[in-house]
Amino acid sequence: MNEKILEFYKQFKKNRSALFGAYIVIGLILCALLAPVLTQYDPLIQNLDHRLIPPMWAEGGTLSNILGTDDFGRDVLTRIVYGARISLVIGIISVSISMLFGILMGAFAGFFGGLTDLIIMRVVDIMLSVPAILLAIVIVSILGPDLFNAMIAIGIVGIPTFARIVRSSVLAEKEKEYVIASRVNGSSEFRLILKVVLPNCTTPIIVQATMGFASAVLEAAGLSFLGLGAQPPTPEWGAMLADSLQFITTASWMIIYPGIAIFLTVMGFNLVGDGLMDVLDPKLKEK
Repeated sequence: MNEKILEFYKQFKKNRSALFGAYIVIGLILCALLAPVLTQYDPLIQNLDHRLIPPMWAEGGTLSNILGTDDFGRDVLTRIVYGARISLVIGIISVSISMLFGILMGAFAGFFGGLTDLIIMRVVDIMLSVPAILLAIVIVSILGPDLFNAMIAIGIVGIPTFARIVRSSVLAEKEKEYVIASRVNGSSEFRLILKVVLPNCTTPIIVQATMGFASAVLEAAGLSFLGLGAQPPTPEWGAMLADSLQFITTASWMIIYPGIAIFLTVMGFNLVGDGLMDVLDPKLKEK
């Protein structure tokens, strides 16, 4: 096991962009875990005496508010750091929902085929025919504007992608000799799916989960920006962008730094996903 991990690391670090993405992701996780240590302020408490203080390198800036303050006197850096926690929770919950239902749908469609495959894949096709963000908006509108409802919506939107990927992998695996041997030995259909076939389909699932994490963060920011996700005063990056629109010319730091946080997070997870694809997919390694 240790040799496999070492080999994986050697292959992964050869991809410099993937390694850079990994550093960004690690930084995000550390910010989320160490938020109370990294900043002395509370992300929710207002201080109107210190409202709209510029970043420390700008005229009028102070060392105590490195990235400045917002229109309620809250420290921008503090809200971004605590926002990293929310982004990680959004990614984990949304991707978990997508994986759970997407894997089950794709596995049953690919393994049983026939009418089961037809029904499941037509449902998937219908979901894919609607733009992801539009489908998420519709779902949140039905459930109500709320961060948790936004995570559910994003999770539902991600189901078709996982379903298609898993179905494709199961179709390629189910006719292989080890599956036929397990069937001959008396394994039930459900055991074949869960214990034999799916464990050999993990590579595309891991890669898609990483990419899906980036998509979830971006879509959550979009929903919050539209007022359908996190509600004030939650320090979510998309909500911070929406709150700062009216100050784009007078206090641009309020919109620039949350935007940078979203950009770096999405880029980091996408780069890691690309790196994982190169390392874990034997076909790509042969090329």
